[in-house]
Amino acid sequence: MSRLKQSFGWWCYARNDIKPEELLPAAAEIGYAAVELIGQEYWPLVKQYGLAIASTGGHVSIGEGLNRRENHERIEREILKSIALAEKWGIPNLICFSGNRGGLDDATGIEITAEGLRRVAKAAEDAGITLILELLNSKVDHPDYQCDKTAWGVQVCQLVDSPRVKLLYDIYHMQIMEGDIIRTIRQYHPYFAHYHTAGNPGRNDLDEAQELYYPAIVRTILETGYSGYLTHEFVPKGDVVGALKAAFDLCAIEG
Repeated sequence: MSRLKQSFGWWCYARNDIKPEELLPAAAEIGYAAVELIGQEYWPLVKQYGLAIASTGGHVSIGEGLNRRENHERIEREILKSIALAEKWGIPNLICFSGNRGGLDDATGIEITAEGLRRVAKAAEDAGITLILELLNSKVDHPDYQCDKTAWGVQVCQLVDSPRVKLLYDIYHMQIMEGDIIRTIRQYHPYFAHYHTAGNPGRNDLDEAQELYYPAIVRTILETGYSGYLTHEFVPKGDVVGALKAAFDLCAIEG
C-alpha cells in the first residue's frame, strides 16, 4: 500500500504573522514531505527541518511566457540557471508558464511554446529535472492565460517529446475550466508530473463548503501509479496549521 507524498505551497500559508521557524516544523510534524514556491533565503531552513523542496519557479513571468518567440532567449537563460540551482538543491520540478494569449490563436501558441521548451529540454534531461508547464484558469484568476485547457498542454508536451517536459495539473484551476477531473486524470496522467489542490469555489480549504471530493481524486491519482507530490495550494479560512493538518489527513489515503 502507498500514499501520495504531500507538500504545501509556501505563499498560501506563510501569513498571519506565522514565522518560518514555526510553520516548517509544524508541517513536518503533521507528516508533510515537502514545501514548494518558497523563497531561496529559506531553503537551508527547509532542509534543517527535514523537508524537501517539491518545486520552484523556472522563469518569469506568468503573463509573459513561452508562447512568444521574443521571450525565448530570456526564458532559456532563466531556466538554465534554475536547472543548475534545482540540481544543486535536489528540487525535482521547475514550473513554467505559457504566457497570456494576447490575441494569439491556440495552434500557434502550442507551436511556439513547444519551440521554447525544446530549447531547454536536453538540459533538463541531463540534470534529471522536470519542467512542468502549469495549467491555470483564465476565467477567474489569470485572465487571458493560454495554457488553460488540459488538451492544449498535452499537445505542447507531445510536440516537445521529452520525458522531462510535462504538465502541472492544478485541480482547482481545471475544475473551473473543464471539470471532469477524474476522467481527465485517467486519460492524461502520463503527461502529469505534479498536482496542486484547492477547494472550489474560493480557493480555500478542502472542506464541505466546496464542490471537489478529494478522497476520490486522490484514489484516482494513486491508481495511475503516480509517485510524485500532491501540493496543497489553497488559502486557509482560519488557523493555518489546522487547515494544513485537515488537508493532509483528508488526502492521506492508501492505494
